[in-house]
Amino acid sequence: MKPSSLMSYLKCSIPAQLPTLIKGAPGIGKTDIVKQACDAVGADLFISHPVVSDPVDYKGMPFVVNGEAHFLPFGELQVLIKADKLMVFFLDDLGQAPASVQAAAMQLILARRVNGHVVSPNVCFLAATNRKQDKAGVSGILEPVKSRFATIIELEPDLNDWVAWALGAGIPTELIAFIRYRSDFLHDFKPTADITNSPCPRTLHNVGKLMQAGIPPELEYEVFAGAAGEAFAAEFTGFLRIFRTLPNPDLIMMDPDKAEVPSDPATLYALCGALSRKASDNTMERIVRYANRMPADFSVLLIKDCKDLDPDVLNTRAYIEWAVKHQDVNF
Repeated sequence: MKPSSLMSYLKCSIPAQLPTLIKGAPGIGKTDIVKQACDAVGADLFISHPVVSDPVDYKGMPFVVNGEAHFLPFGELQVLIKADKLMVFFLDDLGQAPASVQAAAMQLILARRVNGHVVSPNVCFLAATNRKQDKAGVSGILEPVKSRFATIIELEPDLNDWVAWALGAGIPTELIAFIRYRSDFLHDFKPTADITNSPCPRTLHNVGKLMQAGIPPELEYEVFAGAAGEAFAAEFTGFLRIFRTLPNPDLIMMDPDKAEVPSDPATLYALCGALSRKASDNTMERIVRYANRMPADFSVLLIKDCKDLDPDVLNTRAYIEWAVKHQDVNF
């Protein structure tokens, strides 16, 4: 399931309090999507890390009162009992947790009670885990625990979803344009015992942060290789050289009817990213005039990015006229 589909599902399942297990490779946004879904439905979010928990964290601390044994709720169990509004209790990296901790959590997920303590009716349980093949320390999930979830969903990266997120998150234009050009680098995760990284949404986000920090050009290859692997760094630094020699977008906006339209795909991807950042009510007419001179695929790409960055351009006459001519395009 791609991220946008998982988001749609969680918007329904969280209010209905359907426990769900999300699995997938490291660094593809499982936790972030849960956070966004909670914001969307107005739910509080409590993130639990069972891999560093003990069974007593979910069962309560044994203590004696008047010669009788009881379990005193504390910490996370106390949170579950006292939740007074819709709350997601998110068990992150559940597959890395010891079997004893998984068994303790199992009682909470289905029975919603443990050792005489009842979970608040406002709580919805969600969990996430990597897969065994990811070499992330996942030993597996107990069969009775798996069956406690209403469904198990595997999350997979999606280029269009990532681009939409990246545009809104302020990821550098150059990086977005490059991933569009080389979409295989969106997720090229390779589990290894070596101390290296590989491209995935998480490491690409780190690359974006490094760019925003102002890394000197002469250091970019080594820094980006450490963030997302040598293959990524080699191609991305080459793409940056193209991007930095692009025609000035401001000059294109001044004369969209005569400005040069590149023929190289890499340059066109880069130019679409740069021009889309200029989109507004006042500039859309000039952007459309230039887009009409571009190859059809890149014309659509440029207008789509403009729309994603500034939805108000949908109301401009230039966009409406362009959309009429491209009625077969499905955004």
